[in-house]
Amino acid sequence: MTTDQLYQELNYVNHSRENRLKYANLVIDNPELISKLLDILFMVDDKISCRAAWVFEFMCGENLEAAIPYLDKFTENIHKVHQDSAVRPVAKVCEYLVTALYSKTDNKIKTSLSLKHKERIVESCFDWMINDEKIAPKAYAMNSLFLLGQDIDWIHPELVTILERDFQMQSSGFKARARHILKKIKAS
Repeated sequence: MTTDQLYQELNYVNHSRENRLKYANLVIDNPELISKLLDILFMVDDKISCRAAWVFEFMCGENLEAAIPYLDKFTENIHKVHQDSAVRPVAKVCEYLVTALYSKTDNKIKTSLSLKHKERIVESCFDWMINDEKIAPKAYAMNSLFLLGQDIDWIHPELVTILERDFQMQSSGFKARARHILKKIKAS
């Protein structure tokens, strides 16, 4: 399948879990499509890029290790994503990667996620925290930053500053997650 054919196929992706899972499995079964999917995802001004992001998120939810050969491409471009419906799944993939990195069970992400990848994820997560994003990307970013802050000492103080500064102006969902993260930071 060419990039153009995949692009056309993504026109049929909708919000239903079954539909996104169907296309995620298509990509998992045909790993040569992952690079093409990312090419479409990073056409950030195109409405189809959001659909590529949904499929990539579901693919990573099913088989995160399939993304390993594309970590450079993914992390180099995540800062470009700006449409709300694409930012959320990209932030979720970052959370998947960081959660796998700090998992108690062995996995290939632990040896594949480089310092450069982590730096790019940190940068994007802080951007989502300080920019006018919806609650979901901020919540995923908070969690990712909390975990990464266990090893990168400057992250927790910066995160606490942002959470405390923005607390009063944010939604109840943000406040609940922020309280949880602040409590975990104080306990660590």
